[in-house]
Amino acid sequence: MLETPWIAVLGALFLWWFFTGILLWRVHRADRGGPDDHTWSAILSLPLLAAGVLGVNATLGDPSAQGVWIAFLSALAIWGWIELAFLSGVITGPVRTPCPPGVSGAERFWRAFGTIAWHEAALVIALSGLIWSAIGAENTFALWTFLVLFLARISAKLNLFLGVPRINTDFLPGPLKHLSSYFRQGSVSGFFPLSVTLLALGLGCFIERLWSASDTGAVIGFTLLAALTALALLEHWFMVWRVRDDKLWRFLLPDPDTTTKTTTTRLREDPHGF
Repeated sequence: MLETPWIAVLGALFLWWFFTGILLWRVHRADRGGPDDHTWSAILSLPLLAAGVLGVNATLGDPSAQGVWIAFLSALAIWGWIELAFLSGVITGPVRTPCPPGVSGAERFWRAFGTIAWHEAALVIALSGLIWSAIGAENTFALWTFLVLFLARISAKLNLFLGVPRINTDFLPGPLKHLSSYFRQGSVSGFFPLSVTLLALGLGCFIERLWSASDTGAVIGFTLLAALTALALLEHWFMVWRVRDDKLWRFLLPDPDTTTKTTTTRLREDPHGF
């Protein structure tokens, strides 16, 4: 079953939905808990990070379909822990306050970067470790999985900063409420067509590699990467289409509180941020 490409497509789709839902559920549960709940979320989930590191190391020499699946899941585990630590406010950046009124240009960019600087550093460190481990390895799909997630996330953040029509702030947990002041809701910038074009080209490259793959492990690996890239492309289009993708996970979360609703309303009233 693990050697079936359609299972890989469905598996990637389910894992994207499941991991996103679990992360959102955990951080919003922590919002309703004590002041240290977010920190404990990151600490108690450290075994997830350890499992990811061990899984990557165990599959470097295993190019089979099973090895590719474990490498893919291991990369998701590493990525998932870093994202949980970010959403929990444990790994964010030195700037933890909303963007002051009237700030624009380079100052706004550097303040926005300051809100996520340590998170970006953690991602770069993890990516560097995966690149180093993949040198000479038979199975490099953990690296490629993490790289797709890394590049797609940078693209999404830049689009939110530069401007897109559809921004959902309901899912921002308490420690990251200030991030909404750095988003710009309005017409798309010139970066959006570039970003979706590059993602589409990446998708095309993975599909081409899939068709030319000669062994089962490579077929499964490139199928997973193609599916992941297609989902990243879809998430970008959700920033433009009038589609409420948040409904996919809404049933897992409590109703938005008054602060969240106020933030969403203010974003709609002031598309250029606070």
